[in-house]
Amino acid sequence: MSNIHWLPDYKYKKAEGQLRLQVGEILSVFDMYGQGAYIVGALEEIIEVAIDFSKRVRGEDDQPIRVKNKRNPRDK
Repeated sequence: MSNIHWLPDYKYKKAEGQLRLQVGEILSVFDMYGQGAYIVGALEEIIEVAIDFSKRVRGEDDQPIRVKNKRNPRDK
């Protein structure tokens, strides 16, 4: 069993910001292929899924981990 530690709010927000920057950097490759318009939405969804995951493993929330705003890029 893993040992999950709670972080003070300021450390949690800092870690979330670092996660956001790193995932954004990973997704930036799609900008080269004309997919830049989707990066912000995808980034937000990934962060939400990561937050749901962190809540689940800490026992804070027992809801399913899933994408909340499914979008088809063809839907406008």
